[in-house]
Amino acid sequence: MKSDYKELLKRARTQLPPEVFEHKRFEIPKPRSFTVGMKTFIHNFKEICEAFNRDPQHLLRYLSREMATAGTISGGRAVFQGRFPRDTIERLVQHYAVAFLICPVCKRPDTKIVKEKRLSFMVCEACGAKSSVRSM
Repeated sequence: MKSDYKELLKRARTQLPPEVFEHKRFEIPKPRSFTVGMKTFIHNFKEICEAFNRDPQHLLRYLSREMATAGTISGGRAVFQGRFPRDTIERLVQHYAVAFLICPVCKRPDTKIVKEKRLSFMVCEACGAKSSVRSM
């Protein structure tokens, strides 16, 4: 009986796609920021949004609210009114990833944000989990 189970298990594993067995480590891109006068620029803002697979306006809105300032997108970079240290921006990008990107069930970044009526949910494309997220 055990040999039948092992044979069935082997056959099932061969039918799974190879992506299931890959364990890629997702690294949050470090924001390259600099300050000129009373403005702070995130030079690689577009690359961060592409790595997160998120709308740039969503990330911009989050950062603007957390830093309590106005922010705009100019080309591929974000511009914020005020002087903000690099570590503050890095910390906020990490908080965004935890709150709006990483699946709380399987800890993978393969998620998307879906809005249903007035509520927003983070749906994981890897495990299928559906978690509520705060609206912005």
